[in-house]
Amino acid sequence: MSWLARLYETYEAVATNDQLNESLEPYFHKHEQCHIEVVIDGEGNFVRAQSLVTKVTYGKKSYWKGEETLIPITPKSLTGRTSGSAPYPLIEKIQYVAKDYPDYGGSKSSYFDDYFKLLSEWVASKHSHPKIEAVAKYIAKGTVVRDLVAANILFVAFDEDGREVLIKNWSKQGHVDEKTRKKLPKPPLLNAVNSNEQGNATIRWRVQRRDDPDDKTWNDPALIRNWIEFQKERNQANGFCQILGEKSFIARTHPKGIVKKVNDAKLISVPTEKGYLTFQGRFIEADQACTISFEASQKAHNALRWLISRGQGFQAYPKSEQIFVTWALSGKPVIEPLEDIFAVMSREIVIQPENPASNITAIDHSIDAGQSFASNLKKYLKGYLAELKPTESIVVLGMDAVTKGRLGVTYYQKLLASEFFERVERWHNQFAWPQRHTVKAGNSAEGKFLPVWCVCSPSPKRIMQAAYGDILKSNEKLAKQFLQRILSCIIEGTPFPKDIMLSSVRRASNRAAKRLPDKFSNYKSELAEWEKHLGVACALYKGFHMRHPDNRLRREYVMTLEEERTTRDYLFGRLLAVAERIEEVALRVGDENRPTTAARLMQRFADRPSSTWRNIEMALQPYMQRLQQSRAGFLTNRKKELDAVISAFDATDFTDDKPLRGEFLLGYHCQRLAYRSNKDETTQGNE
Repeated sequence: MSWLARLYETYEAVATNDQLNESLEPYFHKHEQCHIEVVIDGEGNFVRAQSLVTKVTYGKKSYWKGEETLIPITPKSLTGRTSGSAPYPLIEKIQYVAKDYPDYGGSKSSYFDDYFKLLSEWVASKHSHPKIEAVAKYIAKGTVVRDLVAANILFVAFDEDGREVLIKNWSKQGHVDEKTRKKLPKPPLLNAVNSNEQGNATIRWRVQRRDDPDDKTWNDPALIRNWIEFQKERNQANGFCQILGEKSFIARTHPKGIVKKVNDAKLISVPTEKGYLTFQGRFIEADQACTISFEASQKAHNALRWLISRGQGFQAYPKSEQIFVTWALSGKPVIEPLEDIFAVMSREIVIQPENPASNITAIDHSIDAGQSFASNLKKYLKGYLAELKPTESIVVLGMDAVTKGRLGVTYYQKLLASEFFERVERWHNQFAWPQRHTVKAGNSAEGKFLPVWCVCSPSPKRIMQAAYGDILKSNEKLAKQFLQRILSCIIEGTPFPKDIMLSSVRRASNRAAKRLPDKFSNYKSELAEWEKHLGVACALYKGFHMRHPDNRLRREYVMTLEEERTTRDYLFGRLLAVAERIEEVALRVGDENRPTTAARLMQRFADRPSSTWRNIEMALQPYMQRLQQSRAGFLTNRKKELDAVISAFDATDFTDDKPLRGEFLLGYHCQRLAYRSNKDETTQGNE
């Protein structure tokens, strides 16, 4: 339960920080949607009411919702409202608040007596407050539904006996326009509440008093403080809390609603003799295993919800049950290790000016692009470290839902801030490689996007796509395991999984593989996607060997063309890139738009390079003859390049037909990027 203790420590640290605690839920409080706001005066007289329901649109979907409001709760009402009456003390549903709810044909059970009893006990205590006294006076009159119907907030129709009843089925009972005799549109309130039952609508209160300029009840500091003290007095210590290390009021149930996709899932479930959870084996009673106080449990869960709401939780996709949360115990922001580094620090990443000839921004290979990225990354991370002490603790917590009711901790690591940022920096530096991204062109109103090449590490999502394709839809379990393995590499500095690296290399070598859905698939889009996967494969191969588990096999690669590197795989990769460039320019001269021979045979070349090269070389002859007439200078330079690369081979290596390792992609990619950034060569090729 150390993760629970860390969350409790975070809550305590944030609660005392006025710059951070604005949205942190206080003890014995939580947020709930409110649909109706009722205004009364200090004597408990009804003044007016209004609907809080608004329409919210996410993408193509729209729905109606109330306004999130901080409400006071009890230990029972926090988690036990599904098995009977468990009222909130102040802000509640109509079935609790309205004494006259049954008189208007309410289909839900009326819990008014329990609600009024709890509110009355609060009023009678030394922790009372004028605002709740006014609310108690008003609801005691039993006119809540009648007043809301008169204010056109709730809607009624006449039943067979001529009585007014709350409308539940608008299509049958709804109001009709007297002029047009057409059914009026369904009110937003009925769209927002469950099952169209108006008894599910939640009411919050405003109390207008002469000596109090703020009439709100839900954010009144004095009222909040009074409720907390009242609950502490009622819930006396009855056991030993293993988080606080002292006697406290022990929680019998724990909060839910941490991850929105599985809103009913709990991180902690307490077994009981009568419940569906049982304890068997070495313990006779549940408390012998572990006891956690209500204070520790609620504060820890509130802290976790607060962290996720601030965007410190990472999900592979919006509806995923799996989530990773990274935070400092002080509550101050830290970098999310699984986020795309290009997205979070795009301003700091140096992107070279656009190359008009290719319409793609290029990397200047006359400078050390890797060193530039490393320098900018260090400055970026220093911005976080400046706000944190090097000895401050940072926690990484992973959670996943096995079922709709169970949320489990799947990953947990606690590190010093200095150690955490060192490992994140090491990951991004070791796996940095020129990557293809798409950015919006300036402030273009047309929304024009241009491809750019920049040095950075690929995001886990992009690595997943490069290695396995779109597995989020086909194999969600594999996708979840993948993210956890990548996170271990980043946070713990472990060697990169060899199977992921090899899979990405194989897929990048297969130029013919279809990578996009039919509606997005065409020659240009498939080429762009392959270029992304090529950059990822090179990054993974480079990073894998920088942290190879066998020290003897560790080696480093630079992100520029290494003309002095004479290893077999690297030279074959360069050879393929030169041949591709020759045919590419020849096709452009002939106004032809189709894949080159080198591109079509790339997979075969990776498996049998020597024999495949003979086929590629023979296929180049007619293209060389075409270029001899119009691009003689360009062709001469490429022939010299071919001769230089071939002469660098060891004789036995050039004739050896064994499969190439992933290093050939590094030579191939560097040679391609060198052409892209060479202005003289590019100009010759496009004339």
